[in-house]
Amino acid sequence: MKKIINHLKNSNHIIIASHKNPDGDAIGSLIAMGLALEALNKNITLYNESPIPSAYRFLPSVERIVRQIKETNTYDTAIILDCADFQRIGKISSVISKIPVIINIDHHITNTGFGNLNLIDTSACATAEIIYNLLIEMALPISYSAIATSIYTGILTDTGSFRFSNTKKSAFAICEKMVEAGVDPYNVAQHVYGRYSLGRIKLLNMALESIEISDNGKMSMMILTKGMLDETGTLPEDIDGLINYAKSIENVKVAALIHELSNGKEVSEKPGDYHVSLRSDGTVDVAVIAGSFGGGGHNRAAGFNIESTLSDIKTQMLNISVKL
Repeated sequence: MKKIINHLKNSNHIIIASHKNPDGDAIGSLIAMGLALEALNKNITLYNESPIPSAYRFLPSVERIVRQIKETNTYDTAIILDCADFQRIGKISSVISKIPVIINIDHHITNTGFGNLNLIDTSACATAEIIYNLLIEMALPISYSAIATSIYTGILTDTGSFRFSNTKKSAFAICEKMVEAGVDPYNVAQHVYGRYSLGRIKLLNMALESIEISDNGKMSMMILTKGMLDETGTLPEDIDGLINYAKSIENVKVAALIHELSNGKEVSEKPGDYHVSLRSDGTVDVAVIAGSFGGGGHNRAAGFNIESTLSDIKTQMLNISVKL
């Protein structure tokens, strides 16, 4: 951590990026890190490839997150947040790779250790927790409510409102301090969990209708096609959290959300691009399953991209379910 702190203090122009299709932790960590460095009079750029999910657009300074940059030759440092591997930031990875120093800050157990400087803490409940500890070590005050709200949101969402097994004493302790710094828990909860568009409700209905259960009852599969998103007028970010319905089914050990990324409105039998999200009840390490397909994540939450047909993906998932 000291090497990272020393480098940041000597940096001038920093780009900070988090993974595409961001969740609350990716966005909260991004904003908190950026605003804290700006308080040190650093020139900062906040980047994420994807549109910001509506649930997180209430966050202070979220409008400063850009989706493209024109050049990198002015940056002396890049900070990559909440990414198990470098490619998770998306298409810009080839551009950012040219920046002299890349700092990798993450909490995923499958992190590949990319970058020049690493701050990986797999015991942290969220990357936002690591950011909090880093800012404390840098003696930066977190009394600024924008930073506090961003850290609080990152921890709240990555612990599933303190329901997931990664919820530890530190999660409550940090969030208590963030409330003391001015965070309104009710306001955050209302934005993150209390408001849904009609399109998202319709998409949820379709997603629930798509659920299939393996013969042994230990795996559930939820299907989301581009056609569903088109019909409901929703965006990929509206998918966030839907898999939890499939995971909550009685006796299910692993839930798989198979999300079609290409092929147009109709599901084709020709190979297409899919993202498969995996969730576990804690008895199965889904990071191992995702890793076998070139993906990664945590033992309870992981995922991977695959080029295949929907039927073949379902067959592979069902083959895995037999061993659960």
